[in-house]
Amino acid sequence: MRKLSIKRISLHATGWLISFLWVGLASAVLLFLADADFINSLHAFFKSAFGGRKFAYLLSTISRAALIIGMAMSALIAFRGGFFNIGGEGQLVVGGLASATAALYFGIMGPLGIIVACLTGMAAGAVWAVLAGAMRIWLGVPILVGTLLLNYPARFIASYFVNHPLRDIASGMPQTHLIDKSMWLPLIPGTRLDTGFILILGAFVLVLIYCHRTVAGYQARMTGYSINFAAAAGLPIHQISLRTLAISGSIAGLVGAIAVLGLHHRFVDGMLVQPLYAWTGIVTALLVNLLPWAIVPAGLFFAALHSGAAGMERIADVPKEIAVILQGIIILFVASSKTADIRQNGPAKEKSE
Repeated sequence: MRKLSIKRISLHATGWLISFLWVGLASAVLLFLADADFINSLHAFFKSAFGGRKFAYLLSTISRAALIIGMAMSALIAFRGGFFNIGGEGQLVVGGLASATAALYFGIMGPLGIIVACLTGMAAGAVWAVLAGAMRIWLGVPILVGTLLLNYPARFIASYFVNHPLRDIASGMPQTHLIDKSMWLPLIPGTRLDTGFILILGAFVLVLIYCHRTVAGYQARMTGYSINFAAAAGLPIHQISLRTLAISGSIAGLVGAIAVLGLHHRFVDGMLVQPLYAWTGIVTALLVNLLPWAIVPAGLFFAALHSGAAGMERIADVPKEIAVILQGIIILFVASSKTADIRQNGPAKEKSE
């Protein structure tokens, strides 16, 4: 069994290495087409992703990576259970809005207020995800369709609240009032990095335990392999689906709460949609073939890709849209590898060990 695990890990590592080599080649071609100096662009990329005065850019990369990793964990939990939850964006938005509302109007300040706001965001994200599960069970709406469609009302409802009932009119912007400073996530001493990434790492550890050391994680995994087999074995499919979606949505809600309490200190219309945290998280989870332990380096990679591209545009005059093109190339690699797996092993077999 150990030899088999090592073999699988080595196969995955080889596949990722080949993919990254192709991405590197594509980067060189794109830089050539942009008439950019390759060495200067590469230096600007690494400086903007990992350097800066007192490693300011590195801290910015870590901050963004934390949100991507959180959304990747949200997607991974659902995907491993065979529930294609692509509604992370909606769950992220309602979680952020709920946590901002709790921070502003519950009247609880300080560390206890932070805990309450985070739990409120997690509960809102879980409810939004479970709503898609209920639609699947009682209305026959596929999870893929239900979660996707629920993204839109989440965005519009949040937009309505920050433009009308919860709006900070004096700011002139579609946003809530600034939350009390006692409820801002504390900063790491000597840096401008908040402790939100520590919460994400804690959630990451819990996800590892859930996936590999709990009965609920095992049941979800078996359902992901074959829902018909799981039903024939007597597993409570409806209960598993709702529980899995609730865990997935709660993680997305936590990410929304961290963005509100740690980065923006208020809820701003579009602040969780425009950066594409949810969709980048889905790509991250698929890139590592739903391997929980590989989520962190993959999330750091995508965050560095974004930060480095912005730096290349600022320093080397290279369009930052190159990062979007590279992300599209990565998606094509992921899609092609999944298609090859399905052709080789059949659609029912998941290689998510």
